[in-house]
Amino acid sequence: MNSAEHEPNPTYYKPNTSALTIVPLESELAVQLCDWKYEPPYERFNWPDWQSMQKDGIEFGDPVLRAQQYGAVLDERQALIGYVQFFPMGNVTRLGLGLRPDLCGRGLGPSIVHAMAEEALKRMPGNEIDLEVLIWNERAIRAYEKAGFRITDTYWRPSLSGGDPELFHCMVFEPSI
Repeated sequence: MNSAEHEPNPTYYKPNTSALTIVPLESELAVQLCDWKYEPPYERFNWPDWQSMQKDGIEFGDPVLRAQQYGAVLDERQALIGYVQFFPMGNVTRLGLGLRPDLCGRGLGPSIVHAMAEEALKRMPGNEIDLEVLIWNERAIRAYEKAGFRITDTYWRPSLSGGDPELFHCMVFEPSI
């Protein structure tokens, strides 16, 4: 899939969130994720380049892990607008997720995150669905709350970037919301 063919003009484009599909994260789509660049302070969520991810077996750079845990979120035009990881932890499925940088801050997050959580429930019925979020990421916290997640715990854990430990919230999906 050529991203130039499927990537709408971000100045006016707003995906139809009721027409989203979650499909396997094939390598062509994974390459696109590595090209996404977030503005500060969100740049910490940028992925390494695709060659490094493959060489080092980092997350979706590992083909087995990618097939088992990762999905691509496509819009009605089949353009990649997000990704989701369904990480199994006993009776819990922890979501890892991301939205294409040019679509962040446009009010799309709650619908997309809700769709991801519902997909997790379909894949692992009976599991609790949760996610972790840095406590300073208020934009994400608001989106998660609107999607039906509630903060259940706050704790220190190692930094995503390998630095000093940072404070995270654990948020649990409550499907009735």
